[in-house]
Amino acid sequence: MSVSFSSTSLPFSESSFAFQRQPHLCSNPLTVASNNFHSVTCGGRLALNVGGTGLCRRFRGFKLWVLERLNFQFQSPKQPKNRIRIENNLENSGLSNEKGPVSDSSSILHAPDGMVTSMEYPSLLQTGLSATPMDVSGKPSLCISVIGATGELAKSKIFPALFALYYSGFLPENVGIFGYSRKDITDEDLRSIIASTLTCRVDHQENCADKLDAFLRRTYHINGGCDNKYGMSMLNARMEQIEGGSKTNRIFYLSVPQEAVLDVTACLSSSAQTQKGWNRIIFEKPFGFDALSSYRMTQYLLSNFEEKQIYRIDHLLGRNLIENLTVLRFSNLVFEPLWSRTYIDNVQVILSEDLTKHPGRYFSGYGIIRDIVHSHILQTIALLAMEPPVSLDGEDIRNEKVKVLRSIRKLEPKDVILGQYRASGGAKVDTCLNGLTPTYFAAALYIDNARWDGVPFFIKTGLGLIKHQMEIRIQFRNVPGNVYRECMGHNMDRAVNELILRDVPDEAILVRVNNKVPGLGLQLDSSELNLLYKDKYNMEVPDSYEQLLLDVIDGDNHLFMRSDELEAAWNILTPILNEIDKENISVELYEMGGRGPVGAYYLWAKHGVRWVED
Repeated sequence: MSVSFSSTSLPFSESSFAFQRQPHLCSNPLTVASNNFHSVTCGGRLALNVGGTGLCRRFRGFKLWVLERLNFQFQSPKQPKNRIRIENNLENSGLSNEKGPVSDSSSILHAPDGMVTSMEYPSLLQTGLSATPMDVSGKPSLCISVIGATGELAKSKIFPALFALYYSGFLPENVGIFGYSRKDITDEDLRSIIASTLTCRVDHQENCADKLDAFLRRTYHINGGCDNKYGMSMLNARMEQIEGGSKTNRIFYLSVPQEAVLDVTACLSSSAQTQKGWNRIIFEKPFGFDALSSYRMTQYLLSNFEEKQIYRIDHLLGRNLIENLTVLRFSNLVFEPLWSRTYIDNVQVILSEDLTKHPGRYFSGYGIIRDIVHSHILQTIALLAMEPPVSLDGEDIRNEKVKVLRSIRKLEPKDVILGQYRASGGAKVDTCLNGLTPTYFAAALYIDNARWDGVPFFIKTGLGLIKHQMEIRIQFRNVPGNVYRECMGHNMDRAVNELILRDVPDEAILVRVNNKVPGLGLQLDSSELNLLYKDKYNMEVPDSYEQLLLDVIDGDNHLFMRSDELEAAWNILTPILNEIDKENISVELYEMGGRGPVGAYYLWAKHGVRWVED
């Protein structure tokens, strides 16, 4: 990188120009004689001394002045001798550029021996003290590649999530976004394809157009053709060209069909990983078709990548409800002492989709068990039931989750209800589904450990139901020897305390308690204490893809399944999948827009639990 000063230019070294504000400097303002920048020569070096009480603020102002007032020209490593070259000592991370520390009251700029240059500097007010740190090199500290960039998932979810992070300041200004596909299109073509799907936050629209233009300018397309090995080499070459030899981290998001995953990962591993930073790779569910195929895929992935590089993404786990599970439990004393078989009677995990939700292209071959239950439902139960982790580190949380999954009893057919919806307006099953592919799953799980022994965890999830609903219900036991029993009427089940964590339709935390109805006499009522998020927090809730992509950038993997978690989950579900393959388990038909199979009501009743139907 170079900077030109009219007719005079000086070369500078990379290690000598740093602007990071250190706490000990900023918390102890220095008093010196002069209030202006001035230059002196010192052994062939040009030293910029800063006066005044705001030393670190002046450095930051000078940095912004350098960025905005001077004419930057980015050069290759071979620079002409008659141009100044300023290089900042950056230690790039996935999210920000951290400058080297300022060790004393001056910033040293190297110049040829005997050469002195005087410069006038703007006043303190002219320097724009509110500027945020920027990478003056313009080279990306993070590159994100979307494999399958022209697919529906990439256009509707991934690119919008990346732009939302960029707009909100969670991606570095100099990020590089690369789209990889088999289509013969240009950079401008890809920008046009995704531009219509990018929107700014409703709650803060400042500089939206400028941010959008900046994001699109940093988006590039690579035509991989039909040979992924060649295509990944092309991707690597383009990324290296944009990176310019700087230390850069890379993220690869595989938005490709399951049958293409192994070939793409092998070529990516050998041809597209950087050697100058970390590499992380994101996979979409489903993670295999059964235990054997999942095991083979896992072994293949681990032969190309380390476990810490692999992020198996399930967008449902990026919901605020899931993020809030551990916060509510471990940061509130009122809940943790009650979180066991002693006080909890049952737990219900409910996820239903209404008529607006249609199965994806792969759904007919995988069904709801492989698509939703294996990942989202079992991960939710693991987070809900796990022991307190040693820390909030992702690996510590995963260690506790896998213990829960290994403690879950293998499912038996008698504790499972399967369903498949009828086609709209007819008696036949929807033609997009194959054979016994279930679209509805209800089950009673048991965790065989000291905390949860005997407590049923009920699952209810399905497509084409009467409404879209996503919530967790924790029902507590009846009060022993309740002296108010006679005041509660005959239905004691309606008088139980309940904690409800709701994500859809309206995100809320509800606590059901019994209280006296105002007035004369003694009449009890079951009421809800509620925290409705839309009333309490006036803000737009980020999409789950934004949350999970930010976790990948930060290296937070607690919401992503590790290989041993994957194996434990398959062990729970394999007996049922085997019974389905052998056609030893019946699949009950239910009407589109209905409440699901009737058998689910009997399953709840068999375990002595009231079916909750709001």
